[in-house]
Amino acid sequence: MNELVLARLQFGSTTIFHFLFVPLSIGLVFMVALFETIYVVKNQEIYKKMAKFWGHLFLINFAIGVVTGILQEFQFGMNWSEYSRFVGDVFGAPLAIEALLAFFMESTFLGLWIFGWDRLSKKVHLACIWLVSLGTILSAFWILAANSFMQEPVGFVMRNGRAEMDDFFALLTNPQLWVEFPHTIFGALATGAFFVGGVSAYKLLKKQEVHIFKNSFDIAMIIALVAGLGIAFSGHAQAKHLMESQPMKMAASEGLWEDSGDPAAWTVFALIDPTEKENSFEVKIPYLLSYLAYEKFEGQVQGMNSLQAEYEKKYGEGNYIPPVNTTFWSFRIMAGAGIVMILASTLGLFYSFRKKLDANPWFLKGMMLLISFPFIANTAGWIMTEIGRQPWTVFGLMTTAASVSPNVTQGSLLFSLITFTAMYAVLAGVLVYLFVKEIKKGTEHDAAKDEPASVDPFDKEVFNL
Repeated sequence: MNELVLARLQFGSTTIFHFLFVPLSIGLVFMVALFETIYVVKNQEIYKKMAKFWGHLFLINFAIGVVTGILQEFQFGMNWSEYSRFVGDVFGAPLAIEALLAFFMESTFLGLWIFGWDRLSKKVHLACIWLVSLGTILSAFWILAANSFMQEPVGFVMRNGRAEMDDFFALLTNPQLWVEFPHTIFGALATGAFFVGGVSAYKLLKKQEVHIFKNSFDIAMIIALVAGLGIAFSGHAQAKHLMESQPMKMAASEGLWEDSGDPAAWTVFALIDPTEKENSFEVKIPYLLSYLAYEKFEGQVQGMNSLQAEYEKKYGEGNYIPPVNTTFWSFRIMAGAGIVMILASTLGLFYSFRKKLDANPWFLKGMMLLISFPFIANTAGWIMTEIGRQPWTVFGLMTTAASVSPNVTQGSLLFSLITFTAMYAVLAGVLVYLFVKEIKKGTEHDAAKDEPASVDPFDKEVFNL
């Protein structure tokens, strides 16, 4: 493997590992803030215990997530110095704001929340955790502002062979940002909700602290369903925008080599041969691709071959078709996982409302497995987003091949790749150990003595805020 392949492999592996923690932090702290809000409004101790228990798990995830994120920025200088020189004036601003404003905000108010129990008033303490939640969302916003520039460059001028920002407001109003940001946040909320739902299902199967984890499960399923629908609608908005900003990515995600007919059919399954530039077998749904692309049941979608010819005229000779199989299947994995999550959360609410969770242990076991689905969907979505942009690092401006550091060697890249992978394996082991320990410990609460009655979250009084 050459330097470029190793650098991409290293950045991809560390980024995917880091992104396992980010959406869980965003979603889990939102759940903690919601539980504490109900506690403050209703003054029911059960919700305080829920906020503390899930807060402990959030703290573990947050701490390890911070460690994994440090390597991301180091790699820009180590392996991608040419990219950093080219786009640093634009890319650096949102990253600096994220570190100095959003992360500082998270850390400050998280400290106050940790040590403020019984020291701060209930409302001030509640405000602290909501500010932590807001900080995680703002962190995502600034990171996505930087990523959106790579997808759709705006607000810059070219000087001395570098992209230099000349309109910060354009960076904040980038159309790509405003379809990418809500989709990411809804995905994070689903991640937190399914984590809470899956762990609660485990505790319910064990019949441990049923009064606490039944309520956790019910509220998590409400958030999961709302987030799942939000993912679907925001994902549709992204598909529409791709037709304008990156039609090649849209064509690759559909395995569409030649221009479609009018109306365009959506490909459910295909055997794709990138060498011959054809699909040997396809299963299609008529009209659906036109609707996804234009929100109407008519309209043609341009194929990769005609787009390749256009790009060669515009950018010069080269291969502008991304890895088609990866783009095609990552999109379907993401969409399929999203559909399963919507169905599962709906079924969970049905069983809970009908008080049939105890009679369906198979469903609770399934919910434990479904903890992984948001992580799978998030990872597949980012793979599609980044791989589908290839061969560009910054779309239309800089290719990936031109972005890698000129002085790195295969040996140094291989050594750092192995080292980082080993470190991440250790961190993963620590995370699993601490999670299992906390989950087994529970809230250390004797339900029979201290909490004689369960609170039903479907009671309208609970959400009468």
